[in-house]
Amino acid sequence: MQTIKTDRLDAIAERYAQLEDKIQDPAVIADNKAWAELCRERSELSPIVDKYAEYKKAKSDYAAAAEMQGSGDAELEALAREECDSLTEKLATLVDELKILLLPKDPDDGKNAVLEIRPAAGGEEAALFASELCRMYKMFAERRRWKVEDISLNTTELGGVKEAVFGISGKDVFSFLKYESGVHRVQRVPVTETQGRVHTSTVTVAVLPEAETVDVDINEKDIKIDTYRSSGAGGQHINKTDSAIRITHLPTGIVVTCQDQRSQTKNKERAFAVLATKLYDYYQGQKDEAYASLRKGQVGTGDRSERIRTYNFPQGRVTDHRIGFTIYSIDEFMNGDLDKTVEALRLADQTAKLEGAAD
Repeated sequence: MQTIKTDRLDAIAERYAQLEDKIQDPAVIADNKAWAELCRERSELSPIVDKYAEYKKAKSDYAAAAEMQGSGDAELEALAREECDSLTEKLATLVDELKILLLPKDPDDGKNAVLEIRPAAGGEEAALFASELCRMYKMFAERRRWKVEDISLNTTELGGVKEAVFGISGKDVFSFLKYESGVHRVQRVPVTETQGRVHTSTVTVAVLPEAETVDVDINEKDIKIDTYRSSGAGGQHINKTDSAIRITHLPTGIVVTCQDQRSQTKNKERAFAVLATKLYDYYQGQKDEAYASLRKGQVGTGDRSERIRTYNFPQGRVTDHRIGFTIYSIDEFMNGDLDKTVEALRLADQTAKLEGAAD
């Protein structure tokens, strides 16, 4: 009978019980941010706790059935052996499922995603297929009740796509779509082909975890505030009081001034708001460099020989070359029915991680 070490599982179950108590504490409920974070943690632990409870029950049932095998009643013992055989298989499955649930999580799995789709080799045919991939992913998102938001779209005269960027938001979006990054190869007779020849074209797809909002924490030690007398239109009041504000952010050298308001307090509030916006842009720009580097690494050159998946329309098949998985329902696939392929990729990834953990 296959078993699993339970020390970590017991600790998780204990933590889950603590969370159940904490989220019902009025003091915690009053703090929306803290309460939401505890609920998120509980939600993450819930599948493990439920599966562990199922495992413990199956193990207890096995022990009871094993004990009945020594009852001396032939009919009862036969039933007990049959029950033990069934529970042995169930326990093996539960152990595998628990091992997968205990694997380290990709910190980006719970994030929303940004998809970038561009034609590579193949000219107009590649652009047309890029348009079809956009439609396919949007239909997949619709099937999963995710929200899609177009960010930018550049099309060709024939309805193809030169570049499409769109965001998808919902539950665990990136964990499902991250395997789509790479070169997608299509083999078919293009609408622009007059002699009926099959062409091979490629489209690059990059799936990136949506950049999180940068929390701008302005440390008082990092800023210098100067007050001075406002100038310009505004009457005598502006010229007689030091209501204007200049804030210098020392680490970045960003300077913000505000003299629009007669009140120094209001000018200071507005100046801090503008500073926060400029700092957000500054830090976001740094993140964008890493974002661009990640995208470049994902899509390769777009050459026809580079491909993660082939869409062969004459044969009606879609083959994912990373795991050798083929389906013969290309029409359904192009209409957003990606579930079987995505689940196969997720399973292959989990299996590889399990094997790596065992080494």
